[in-house]
Amino acid sequence: MTFGAVGTATIRLATPADAAPLAGFAESAFVDTFGSDNTPEDMAAYVGAAFGEAIQRDEIADPRLTVLLAERLGELAGYAVLREGDAPEAVRGELERVALPAGGAIEILRLYAGQRWIGAGIGSALMQRCLDEAASRGRGVVWLGVWERNARAIAFYRRWGFTDVGTQPFLLGTDLQTDRIMARPVVATGACATP
Repeated sequence: MTFGAVGTATIRLATPADAAPLAGFAESAFVDTFGSDNTPEDMAAYVGAAFGEAIQRDEIADPRLTVLLAERLGELAGYAVLREGDAPEAVRGELERVALPAGGAIEILRLYAGQRWIGAGIGSALMQRCLDEAASRGRGVVWLGVWERNARAIAFYRRWGFTDVGTQPFLLGTDLQTDRIMARPVVATGACATP
């Protein structure tokens, strides 16, 4: 199913046939983003458990996950994964703050642009599609976890109206790290749509 083009990027749902190319792309995007700040051993342990054709095929088939692919100029340029499920306490507090019913949240589990596409609007196109998908499901809040040392991503999410609501642990290999939990109402005034 194709959702349509945003600028010159096309956003569509992943299919089982996308598992192999997505696995390679997802691993490369993760290593490009975090490899220089972590040990090779921790990176290898994490990517071995998180990426691979069978793993991505299972994610694409998982009814709790929505895997979105961004394509530009005939190649995979980015991807995002939305996940249905329980939200952390900090996000449930955000739901109460904006007077929305419990269970009204959805998580952006992953959102990456390929290294050569950073700054080309791929992340913004994916973010908008995630927000549109959350709205179509009647969700009131969208949330995500972002490594506390990933300043570029935190700035991007802030431009989209996300605010810091707490923390959660993230295990990368043997290194227990801290992710900031960021959340925003699905429909927010003043959200920025700049890349």
